Amino acid sequence: MPDRPDYSALITGQTVIIEMINSGDAALPVLSHLLRVAQRVLGAVGMAFVEYGPTQGRIIAASGGAEWAIGRPVPLDDPATERLRTGSRVQDMRVEALSWELGRQPDGSDLRRMGVARAEIGGVMIGSLHAFYPDGDDDCTPEHRAVLTYLATCVAHVYGDQAGLPIHGDGPVVAALADGLAIADRDGLVRLWNPAAAQIVGRGADQVLNQPLPFPLPPPGQVLDHRLPDGRWIKITSGELPGAVTSRVVTFRDVTDQFRADHDTDLFVAVTSHELRTPVTVIKGYADTLTDHWESLAEPDRRQAARVIGQRAGELARLVDRLLSAANDAGPVGGAPPVPFDLVEALRAAVADLPSHLRRRLVLALPADLPKAFGDRASLATVLTELATNADKYSPPDSPVELRAEADRRTVAFRVSDRGVGIRPEHVERAFERFWQGESGDRRRYPGAGLGLYLVRRIVERQNGWVSLRPRPGGGTVAEVRLPRG
Repeated sequence: MPDRPDYSALITGQTVIIEMINSGDAALPVLSHLLRVAQRVLGAVGMAFVEYGPTQGRIIAASGGAEWAIGRPVPLDDPATERLRTGSRVQDMRVEALSWELGRQPDGSDLRRMGVARAEIGGVMIGSLHAFYPDGDDDCTPEHRAVLTYLATCVAHVYGDQAGLPIHGDGPVVAALADGLAIADRDGLVRLWNPAAAQIVGRGADQVLNQPLPFPLPPPGQVLDHRLPDGRWIKITSGELPGAVTSRVVTFRDVTDQFRADHDTDLFVAVTSHELRTPVTVIKGYADTLTDHWESLAEPDRRQAARVIGQRAGELARLVDRLLSAANDAGPVGGAPPVPFDLVEALRAAVADLPSHLRRRLVLALPADLPKAFGDRASLATVLTELATNADKYSPPDSPVELRAEADRRTVAFRVSDRGVGIRPEHVERAFERFWQGESGDRRRYPGAGLGLYLVRRIVERQNGWVSLRPRPGGGTVAEVRLPRG
């Protein structure tokens, strides 16, 4: 660790980051560049950023010697994670104290000590920024800790500047309400605006008080759905305020997730109807042909019709299986207990079951001496089929699809790589959501029900593994699956 942070690199790097933001770059590229800047400034061997959700965290960006950890889940109930989330804003820690994947790094990694700072918005932790150093380095100096804290604050601003939410209202009950609450006078001017209102609408009390309501006001007793300028939806209700004839009390809440769920459901029904109708139509057409023209058809034509019926019936069965697995979100995906198995043998068997045109595109790099993986061998066919089908769908028909396998000290992995349209950095996590298919233009060009990657992540993570996507240098996508070694 250098004696002092490189402040010149900090100023230069921050200038580039500001230019990236001003030019419209999305959050993930900006975050990744910020980590590379932080690595130079702090003299670290690697950086990582963990984003925390309601149920777990995930390493969504990393640089240097920590890049291998991108996509790894971070449990919230781990004692070390709890210490990071609830202790001092910035801390020093031994990496091996972590029970999650950073504490079980692959051979050749030299991440022994780390400084970590929380990224917070309005007192709410959204992530943690980690700077890694080799063994033998002392704890972070006060200057390094201060710069690490500053950079974590910069990361928080990438997510959105919502700091300093004002507390305004009549006592702690109003301040503690989860729904937005406002009182408007006879002229429609805001007289009360609680903290939840500020958070939901994104405008503080100092911007709203004595100003007109920033959204339409429904008649008393009625409900209005309103779309905010940033695209979110709120549900608004209003009523007369007792004791103040001309004043109105207004409550509202963010229902964006509900609107998205309704939209996803409508899309799912439409897409699935199409996906089901196509094989059923083909099967019926060939079956009718065989029934009505059996005598006039040559034997090769009959066999071809039977092959098409079998192929389309197989597609229909796979789609139904995916729909049932997706609908049964709480149920298990595959009931077999995990056991050691030969990953290369399982991959070769799964490749043999792929459609013939896809088999011809595959370029295999599967070492014979790979150690065994620990998991459910039978489910591997589903995982490979979904990843290879995605690569086939989103890449030119004359380009290769590569299947490679490897192992490190803790895991056995395989990667499916293509030279297709690629994936936008801000979509790498959303791609694993149920029914999500990217932008509307993509939906029109590429058919599907938006279930494949969702099921892949469920299958892999229930075997204590993980799956991640990343853009491929030069164009295309790399999908990587890692399972524990057997």
